[in-house]
Amino acid sequence: MYLSALKIENFRQFGQAGHGLEISFNKGVTALVGENDAGKTAVIDAIRYVLQTRDAEYLKLQIEDFHIDDSGAQADAITLVCTLDGLSKAELGAFAEYVTYKNKVGRLHIHWSAKRVLGSSLTRRWVDISVRSGEKGEGPSLDAGVRQLLATAYLKPLRDAEREMSPGRNSRLSQVLSSFPTIDAGNDFDTAAPPATTSDAEALSIAGMGDYMRHLVNKHGAIISAEQAINVNYLAPLSLAGQPLTSRISFGEGGTDSARLKQILERLELGLLDHASGESRGFYGLGSNNVLFMACELLLLGKEPDGLPLLLVEEPEAHLHPQRQLQLMEFLEKAAEPDEDLRPVQVILTTHSPNLSSKIPIQNLVMMHRGKAFSLAEDQTCLGADDYRFLSRFLDVTKAGLFFAKGLLVVEGDAEAILLPALARRLGKDLTKHGVSVINVGGVGLRRYSKIMQRRDTSNGEIEIPTACITDMDVMPDCAAEIHGLVTGPTDPKWDKKADRRWRAIRDFGATLAEQEIALDEHRKKRTASDGQCVRTFVADQWTLEYDLAFAGLAREVHAAAYLAIHEEKIDLKKATKASLLTAADSLFEKIESAHSSNEAKCSAVYKLFDRASKSIAAQHLVDLIDERFSAKTLDVIGLRGLLPTYVLHAIEYATRGSAIPAGTSGTSVTIASVLADSESAAAVEEGKE
Repeated sequence: MYLSALKIENFRQFGQAGHGLEISFNKGVTALVGENDAGKTAVIDAIRYVLQTRDAEYLKLQIEDFHIDDSGAQADAITLVCTLDGLSKAELGAFAEYVTYKNKVGRLHIHWSAKRVLGSSLTRRWVDISVRSGEKGEGPSLDAGVRQLLATAYLKPLRDAEREMSPGRNSRLSQVLSSFPTIDAGNDFDTAAPPATTSDAEALSIAGMGDYMRHLVNKHGAIISAEQAINVNYLAPLSLAGQPLTSRISFGEGGTDSARLKQILERLELGLLDHASGESRGFYGLGSNNVLFMACELLLLGKEPDGLPLLLVEEPEAHLHPQRQLQLMEFLEKAAEPDEDLRPVQVILTTHSPNLSSKIPIQNLVMMHRGKAFSLAEDQTCLGADDYRFLSRFLDVTKAGLFFAKGLLVVEGDAEAILLPALARRLGKDLTKHGVSVINVGGVGLRRYSKIMQRRDTSNGEIEIPTACITDMDVMPDCAAEIHGLVTGPTDPKWDKKADRRWRAIRDFGATLAEQEIALDEHRKKRTASDGQCVRTFVADQWTLEYDLAFAGLAREVHAAAYLAIHEEKIDLKKATKASLLTAADSLFEKIESAHSSNEAKCSAVYKLFDRASKSIAAQHLVDLIDERFSAKTLDVIGLRGLLPTYVLHAIEYATRGSAIPAGTSGTSVTIASVLADSESAAAVEEGKE
């Protein structure tokens, strides 16, 4: 039995039917990811209201829990429905009167509703809560015993695991242990025949051990002496005839076996062992104790013979360093698998950790965004089966940041990852402030990563995260082939052997200018073939980013940056200064300008330096050179816009629009369409300036 679905209406940020939330869960691990205020905690709390939790913590409904729509009107009723699937024959029998059958498959729907009592003078009774079975609440009410069987284990965020495992009345450890199978196994203690050996003592039940200890304490000489002193010296003189006062010192335990067992368990604590001394120590931090706490809860859920094996965890990464987070994820995934001695445990967690998100299979993620839940399961996204296999290998911590962003810039290399944030900042579009993540896919899988954001079925809306993919055109001007030494001239036989070379030039796309324009347009369209919904690809205007930056107006700066990258070691070894290298670079650039009449040839010669220069190091130098020009006031925002390729400007503009879309906006397609339209308008303005 596992929680397969949750339906929410009029609860917190989730509105009424059509604007509420419907979310599906996996049998094993399901991770809710997304930016702050996306509704992850609301989902967990909704499950807690419906199914309750094992720690018996009272979750009080607040007036603020009733949804308030855009007009300011507050809902009068909340509806939450949990659907449980995969019931065994024994579970179908145990919940027989509550099960709903459809196509001969039995499901358990738990329909929880809360209605505000309007106009009631009873201030303590302002809401009516009903818990019934049936998808629409048409079945019988669930009694306390049934709800107890469905109670989940819940670990709150920023939990104090050390306190949870400490002794005390109704301690969490005592609750866990009391539900552990065979916790009450063993023999009773018989005062007439106390244990004669250690083995006899170990065969006693825990309650029996408590009785045995009380028996031993009562026979201790100091205790007997104290009793006699009180009775003889103090109580005897105060006794009346026939009514003697007599004291007895003993443990405060008593009552039934279960009561005595509970008292003993409440005195136990759980701690981590110091292997050097073999004793429990208190120097372990919050992270280690958190892992201990989760292990204890999972053990209980796995060992129990009945009930719902569901663990809800908010922010399992709390207090854990990255390596321990990865270990924890492996541990949770293993707990969700069937085992010889343990039944599988379903885990639903929320996280803000790219570490955990990168470790969890994509199909087990549910992306929460603007009041909607988007499952990333294989039948929900535009990803193919091979895409999932690819991403399972290459989705690392850096790329997992895409699940928490308001906008995305997906790039193919380190140079773009360095340059674009710096350029955006100078354009007044700071990516950090706009919540935009730069996802560097390292030259492969650009379209695979963008497809994560595309829905196969858009009836539930689209993901409103503007995703700008930036890619090179990868078509060089004809003159570049000769300048870069790829051919000896326009009649070189290599021009006719397209299949034998990895590069393409403009002449490869047609004999006439008209043919080339048509073919290049088709080439560009192929690079944008995966566009749709929130994803848009911005293709280089000319060739590559570095070439296009030079072509658009930054040729001198790109040349200087590449020259500095080539000779950076001289600066490190103090064989040259940056100023002297810039002077030399400037002199060489003048020679390039005088040697080439066309902008294509000049920029091709500049780009030839990247045969030796590291693009990422050159990118950092280019950022520094642009910053220096801003500091010297020889360049401003307007001037920079005029020196940048149009596709770079449009990509930054598009990606940063996500922060301007209000949370909870209805009509997703309209919102994204407006962003696209604005971007097209910006493109038209730029083209009009040229």
